Amino acid sequence: MSGATFMRFAARTVLSAPACKAVKIRGYHRQYLTTFRSNTSTINGGRTAFFLTLPVLSYLGLEAYRRVQSATVVHALEKAEEAVEQADYLYSCGETEKLYQLLLQYKDSDDAEFLWRLARASRDLSLLAHIAADEKKRLTFEAFEYAKKALEKNEACFAAHKWYAVCLSDIGDYEGVKVKIGNSYIIKEHLQRAIELNPKDATSIHILGYWCFAFAELAWYQRKVAAMIFASPPTATYEEALAFFLKAEEVDPNFYSKNLLMLGKSYMALKDQGNAVLWLRKARDYPPHTEEDKQVHKEALDLLKKLSA
Repeated sequence: MSGATFMRFAARTVLSAPACKAVKIRGYHRQYLTTFRSNTSTINGGRTAFFLTLPVLSYLGLEAYRRVQSATVVHALEKAEEAVEQADYLYSCGETEKLYQLLLQYKDSDDAEFLWRLARASRDLSLLAHIAADEKKRLTFEAFEYAKKALEKNEACFAAHKWYAVCLSDIGDYEGVKVKIGNSYIIKEHLQRAIELNPKDATSIHILGYWCFAFAELAWYQRKVAAMIFASPPTATYEEALAFFLKAEEVDPNFYSKNLLMLGKSYMALKDQGNAVLWLRKARDYPPHTEEDKQVHKEALDLLKKLSA
C-alpha cells in the first residue's frame, strides 16, 4: 500500500460558501467562548496575585485600575476571536496560502484553537500542486509539530486530536512502513478520542472509516509483511468502514464529496452494486468547490463506467 493511498485524508470540514459569502461555522461560537472563558479565569487569577503585592491604593484608584484591566482583557479576547473568525472564513474560501500566513502570526500561541488551525493550514499548503518536494516535507513535519502542541495545550480539544492523527499519518510517508504501521494504533486512538469529545464531528468519523478501509483493502502480501513486523498488526473490515461512512453521513448529510465516494467504494467491495451505484452517482453529482471535489468526480465517473461495463 503506497503512501499516496494510505491514510491520505482530506479530512476537513467542508463549508458551503459560494463567492466566499459569510458562512456559519457549526458549533464554533460555543466551543470558542468556552475556551476563552477558561483563559480569562487564568488571567483573572494572575491579576489577583498581582494585587497582593501592590502598595495600598485608594478605592477609586483601585476601581479605575480594575476597569482598565478588564477592558484590556476584553479587547484581547475580541481580537483573538476576530482572528479565528477570519481564519475560518479564509478556510471556507479555500484561500490556503493567505490562511497560512495569517495563522503563522500565532505559531507561539498557547491556545489550541490557533494551533490546530495552523496545523491544518500547514498540511493543506503542503498538498498544493506547486509546492516543491522539500518544502512539502518541511510543511508536513511542521503541521505535526503544531498539532502536537495543540494537544499538549488542550487535551480536551477534539480538533487537536483529529489533526494530530491526520498529521501523524502524513509524516509516516517519510519514516518507513514499520513506523507507519506502528503509528496506526496511535492514529486510531486519537480519532476515537476526537469522536468521544465531539460525536457530531462528521469528519473525524469519516477519517476513522478511511482508516478501516485502508486496512481492509491491504493485499495478502502486505498483510504478511505487517505480520512479520508486528505480532498483531492492525486489522479492519469493509463492513466497519461502511458503518463509519454511513454514520458520518447521518451526522452531517452530504457534507463531503469524499465520504460519498467512499460509501460507493465500500459497497463495491462488499459486492452490493445497487448501493454502490447510488452513492457513486451522488459523488459524481456533488458540486465541485475544490480540486479534491473534481478528483472525486472523476473517480466516481470511472467507477460507474466500470460497474456498467
